[in-house]
Amino acid sequence: MPPLLLIVAITMGASFAPLAVHLSALLVAAPTYTGAFARTRFTAVIAVLAAAAVFVVDRHDGLLNSPLLPIHIGAVLLVSAFVIASRALHDRDLRELDQVRAVSEAAQRVLLRPIPVELGPFRIASMYRAAAAHALVGGDLYAAARTGRATRLLIGDVRGKGLPAIDDASAVLGAFREAAQQCRTLPELAASLERSVRRHLSELTPIAPESGERFITTLLIELPDDEEVVRVVSCGHPPPLLRQGNQVTLLPVTRPAPPLGLAADTPSAFRLDTVAFGPGDTLLLYTDGLAEARDSAGDFFPLLDRADTWTWDCPRRLVQHVSLDVDRHVGKNLQDDLALVAVRQLPDPVRAGQVPP
Repeated sequence: MPPLLLIVAITMGASFAPLAVHLSALLVAAPTYTGAFARTRFTAVIAVLAAAAVFVVDRHDGLLNSPLLPIHIGAVLLVSAFVIASRALHDRDLRELDQVRAVSEAAQRVLLRPIPVELGPFRIASMYRAAAAHALVGGDLYAAARTGRATRLLIGDVRGKGLPAIDDASAVLGAFREAAQQCRTLPELAASLERSVRRHLSELTPIAPESGERFITTLLIELPDDEEVVRVVSCGHPPPLLRQGNQVTLLPVTRPAPPLGLAADTPSAFRLDTVAFGPGDTLLLYTDGLAEARDSAGDFFPLLDRADTWTWDCPRRLVQHVSLDVDRHVGKNLQDDLALVAVRQLPDPVRAGQVPP
């Protein structure tokens, strides 16, 4: 152990130094160094050993009956006491931080349930990164639901970011999980979510007067098993990227509706777009934490330019690649929450239940 080696080295060095050179004061470095990485009990042990080494060194230097001996030992023990107290406070903060992280992880599992790797004939991967320090959840959201012979996906972004937006995100996710199984079409689902968001915001008005200014951009995706299409309803959310063959484009959304909280509550207010989506095609859903990420010069992340460099044949690798790419652009200092969902339609042999080569 380095602290023990330090004590031995100083003690051995004192035996070769001239008697007029007193090295015992250097032994205070051992408990000070130990407190930087070890718990209080081990630091206290090192402090006692350092004090004993002070006695050995000062005895060698002829200070056994000198008033300097108790001063040297007292100085080592006093400094050690301050180090141990500081370490105890640090350990307490670490325990509290661990508890906060445990609560945050539990909240994430409840709020953002992990999306299964496979839903029907589709392979899916997701990633969430909160902008708030030490947070695992925030104002971005995603969810997936299996409804008969189709897979439905939701991705959204609450106005604002970080922990204050969790309440609105939880309201949308709860409404989606309930309504996704009951609504026959995506416009009906969007209208149901709008009504739920309005109820949620109206309940907040007595305690949060600014709730009337809140809204949630959302994107609803439906992938039927027996049709090679993707159906989309956008409520003010950035359009996903679509990779077909070697070409990456923005999935066309002809008439997006206003964000939830600002939209109408009838299905006719939501335009349904249908685009071809076959085996081997991949969709990347994202929030504006990606599209609006800025570097130190204020330049936006070049989404379409960078998309050609990503690995698209595996959703898990795709979201990892995107996350690393945006880190390189912003310098690992995200200013907004970021959510990613990648979905790829499996090739026909896998869809038929066969093992791919």
